[in-house]
Parts: sequence; C-alpha cells; structure tokens
Amino acid sequence: MTHSLLRRTLIGAALTLAAQAAFAQAAFAQTAPAQDASTTAEQTIAAMTKIFGDHPGQRANHAKGVVVEGSFTPSKDARTLSKAGVFAGPAVPVTVRFSDATGLPQIPDGAPEANPHGLSIKFKPADGTEMDIVANSLKFFPVATGEEFRDLLVAITRSGPDAAKPTPVEQFMAAHPNAPKALATAKTPSSFGRQVYHGVNAFVLVDAIGKRNAFRYRFVPLAGEEILSADDAKAKGPNYLVEEMPARLAQGPVAFRVEAQIAQPGDTTKDSTIPWPEDRRFVDLGTLTLTQAVPDSQAVEKTLLFMPNNLPDGVEVSDDPLIDARVQAYAISFGRRSQ
Repeated sequence: MTHSLLRRTLIGAALTLAAQAAFAQAAFAQTAPAQDASTTAEQTIAAMTKIFGDHPGQRANHAKGVVVEGSFTPSKDARTLSKAGVFAGPAVPVTVRFSDATGLPQIPDGAPEANPHGLSIKFKPADGTEMDIVANSLKFFPVATGEEFRDLLVAITRSGPDAAKPTPVEQFMAAHPNAPKALATAKTPSSFGRQVYHGVNAFVLVDAIGKRNAFRYRFVPLAGEEILSADDAKAKGPNYLVEEMPARLAQGPVAFRVEAQIAQPGDTTKDSTIPWPEDRRFVDLGTLTLTQAVPDSQAVEKTLLFMPNNLPDGVEVSDDPLIDARVQAYAISFGRRSQ
C-alpha cells in the first residue's frame, strides 16, 4: 500500500466511522476492556474532536451540511407492511439534512475526505409520532461490532507517518477485509440529489396483525445517480454541494424513491458489514419529495437531532448493536453543541 493510498484509507476509515458515530477509544490502549455504551459514546466524541479539532456549536462529525424541507408520500405497499402512521397516508411533512463527512465545517465538498455523504430525515406526521432515518452513501459498514469499531479507530490513531510497518491500520484492514471494501463504495456525486443513500443497519416493519419483516432502507434519486470522477470533483468549488441543492430546489422539486430491501431467512440483521444479495425483494415504500431549502440552514441544523431509534409503532430496531451505539453518541454530540 502506497503512502498516499494508506493516507486516504486512514482518513476514509476515520471519517466513515465518525459518520456513524459509534464506538471509539482513540486515547486508550488497544487492549483496554470494553466500556458501557454511554462511556464509549463519550470516548467516541472525544476521539472525533481529536481527529477533526474542536469546533464549538458544530456536530462532532458531518459538521457541514444543508437543511431542506418537503414531504413523504407513502405507497399502498408500505401500508400493508407497517401499521406506522407515516405509512398510512396522506403525505407527511419532512425535514431533511444532507451532509459531508468529517467534523470540519469548511471541508471542500468535492474532497474525497467528504465521503460518505449523509442523508438524515425527520418525518413529522399530524399525529405527532415522529420518525427519524439516518442513512449515508456507503453500501455497507466497515465493521460489525463496537469492539471492532474501537479497535479500528485506535489503529488509525497509531498509524502515523512514523509508525512501524505493517502499521496497526494495515494489520486491521488485512484482518477485516470487508472494511476497505465498504470504504471503497463511497463516491462523490454531482449533487446531493443525485446520489443513492443506504441504511446500513437493519430495522423491522410490523403490520397490523403483528407480522414482522426485517429490512434495510435505500433512497434512490428519481433523476438518477450521477457520480463525478476524482478530477471533476476536485475542480468543483468548495461549497458546490451545499450551494447547489437550494439552487436546484428553486428550479423544481428533488425526489427519491424510498425502498425497503426485505430480508430472507438466513440474512443477517446484526452484521452491517454484510450487504444482502441484490436479488432480495425490494418494496417501494413511497416517494420523498424535497421542495425548498430552509431560510437559515446553519441555525436550523443546530437544533436538529436525528436519532435512529426515534420510531413509531410499526417500525422497530433490529438486533444490530450499532444502532444503540449511534444513538448514545449522537445524544452526547447534540448536548455538547447545544451548550
């Protein structure tokens, strides 16, 4: 592995892991015993601050973004799979935040380090039963457990230019071959509205008679995905993604098809490093239609907290351990930036 490729791998791993905001112990020994979730989450945010610097009032990761509004119109198939109000109809108002990876508020949008991009959605139905979804542009996650997550972050912090070969992160990648494969799926789009986003964690849809279906979200732009070459991305302005979305919405709506990839028996729901086969059933849950940018995105996004376990009756978390880990870390990050 060349020095430049290693550096990109290190940065990409750090950003991806930070984006999911799960487990980290950057300042602790690699052999440190596992901590309880809240302690580990505090260490996660401390590790992100160590990597990206301290930026008061900003998210520990995915600090740069843009907030827009629109609606979600559920499909008839969605109503048969889940009793949740968001799928019962009619259209539900939504607030959506697109974002770059890293805790750097001024990161250039076209930088490879700005991958993976994030898509967070808050559904706000009339009955008050809100639902949040947090997705990103990775097709699957680099690690399966909190312990692996911690070990990778520790390896990254120990793999500087003076580290002995093979470096800790090289050793980790060799032992976890799905990690570099996952990182390689993050690409730079021409627009936040022209990228496919994935829910790498599994959730469960529950219908009116209690039938349960494990699934993973996928958000497919109706305009099609458009990925830039490395040279084209580098040539873009530093804020082209966050500036392009409001301009695009001023010309007309941006829409995504919201899909549920339904698990079959034997498909793991607790290992997000393993993508399910593409021949699995995909159900069209409805259409996410974005219509306008909020007037003051930077002020609004500071008040927004998207929690993967903020779910209505009819949608449940699975046995994926990373869901709760993310919830713990997001809450701590929100509390710190709100001070």
